Amino acid sequence: MTSTILCRTSRQNHQILVYIIRNSSSSSTQTSTRWKRLAYQLGGGLLTAGTLGYAWAHSQAVHASGNKAHLVPLPWSFSGPFDSLDHASVRRGFEVYKQVCAACHSMKFLAYRHLVGVTHTEAEVKTIAAQDQITDGPDDQGNMFQRPGKLTDYMPSPYPNDKAAKAGNGGALPPDLSLITLGREDGCNYVFNLLTGYQDQPAGVKGEPGLHYNPYFSGGWIAMAKQLYDDQIEYSDGTKATESQLAKDITEFLKWSAERDHDDRKKLAIKAILIFAPLIVLSYHWKRVKWASLKSRKIAFYRPKPKDH
Repeated sequence: MTSTILCRTSRQNHQILVYIIRNSSSSSTQTSTRWKRLAYQLGGGLLTAGTLGYAWAHSQAVHASGNKAHLVPLPWSFSGPFDSLDHASVRRGFEVYKQVCAACHSMKFLAYRHLVGVTHTEAEVKTIAAQDQITDGPDDQGNMFQRPGKLTDYMPSPYPNDKAAKAGNGGALPPDLSLITLGREDGCNYVFNLLTGYQDQPAGVKGEPGLHYNPYFSGGWIAMAKQLYDDQIEYSDGTKATESQLAKDITEFLKWSAERDHDDRKKLAIKAILIFAPLIVLSYHWKRVKWASLKSRKIAFYRPKPKDH
């Protein structure tokens, strides 16, 4: 059914009749418009896909020309959009850090209280903190002093400053590990491959004094010697401490230390999807209802015939 609204207006002493005809678009015009819209969408999609493909191919070419081996991707337990960290592995990773890594590497952005409810109970964390000596002060005489750690303390550094750290490691500065998985490209795979990738130097390659060959490190030579070995430590939960298990657990722990909100962020994403998905459907339906009459109308302007005098 066609509804017509007739209105009269004047412009420069000429009367113009305006007909607004609703719901009267011809099927041929609608079909033509639909095909044009589809062609624009396909063209835009192809252009976007081509641009992304070129950018990916260029990035791969850049990586291929690098001076280190390609990282081997691993099926991490937290890699899925709704997967969480393995908190048993995070706890074991903390044991690896305390018994192996803490001798050289600091974690200045991690406090003992962050472990509570994640890897240990509050009583366990208090016991762990009390085993470390924290520099505090000054006291009434203006002197610094050592005291047992508390929940509010941050992990102590093995060296008082960077120069002392370099002096104790042959001139190389051990990086802080708090955010290491975010500070390296493909951080988790990088850490695991680096820790398990030590090899004998290839034949014909001249080594450098004080450095160790690792193809996953930029340049192939790294000051840190191989640190992980089978049965190097004993896990508190009885897990067999193979080299790959040690590397996997410390990587999981470093992933958690860099992104302590990892699990909470994914929980929030699930809640957002459950809330906004039906709202999007309702909003789309409301939009179609409200705009149906506007999108299907046709406006035509006709100059009226002059009257005979």
